[in-house]
Amino acid sequence: MSESSLRDRIERYYATVPLLFAEAETFGPFHLFVRKEAGAPYYGGPGHARPDSTAGPVTPTGDDIALVRARQRELGVPQAFEWLAEVTPSLRGRMEAAGLPVAERPLMILDPHRQLPRQALPDGVSIRAVDADDPALPAVLALPGVAFADEGTAVGSAGRAELEAAAEGLEADGTVASIRPSLRRGHKTLVAAFAPDGTPLAAGHYHPADGTTEIGGIGTLPTARRQGLGAAVMTALADHARGHGVNTVFLAYAEESVARIYARIGFRPAGTTLLIADQPARGQ
Repeated sequence: MSESSLRDRIERYYATVPLLFAEAETFGPFHLFVRKEAGAPYYGGPGHARPDSTAGPVTPTGDDIALVRARQRELGVPQAFEWLAEVTPSLRGRMEAAGLPVAERPLMILDPHRQLPRQALPDGVSIRAVDADDPALPAVLALPGVAFADEGTAVGSAGRAELEAAAEGLEADGTVASIRPSLRRGHKTLVAAFAPDGTPLAAGHYHPADGTTEIGGIGTLPTARRQGLGAAVMTALADHARGHGVNTVFLAYAEESVARIYARIGFRPAGTTLLIADQPARGQ
């Protein structure tokens, strides 16, 4: 697959997958993705916008950006934008001119012909997909939040107690119930590694659309780090996606140490996503 064809496939994915969960409002060359139902989750975060370049190059203006930001303020959502640097290169300067700091998230793609390496697991640890009725679902959904709150890859102090508290919070606020329909419809897939007692130790997810998916949300419980669990979950997610008709598997990363792990699995560089630096990370 050529680099331009790959970028086109990723661009179509970014333009399409949010429509499984949201409606698109158009502001010049931008699509602003708005939740179909209040409180319902969807891919990309709450109310993010991106330029629609699927029909050809676009050149967003400062006025276009201002219109989207005004609508985001009206909706009460963060002023979130995402786009591919190689597809809409002029947008970074216009965002910065509007006072919005831009961050980079390099992309990596899995070679479609690469055989996935087998990942060793600690004794007693197992990996499986988690469906809507799995009793472990609340804890699996809570795990990335606990993991990302303790940045880095070093072993941390947060463990089972913190995970249980976070899971209870997600059940109480309705998050778990809101995600079950996406799992049942196949719009979202969760995979987790479990300790012998059933505690999830690492987890991640993907959202497939038209044979393409981005893998995300890979997090390891801080007390369980440095055992290869994140790489094992990543490999299991990619293998699961391939087994369910996904041909193009890619991801974004923020730390070089993580990129080295993905490279050993078989991912290679594939462009850069740009986003507003202080916008929320993609949720579950």
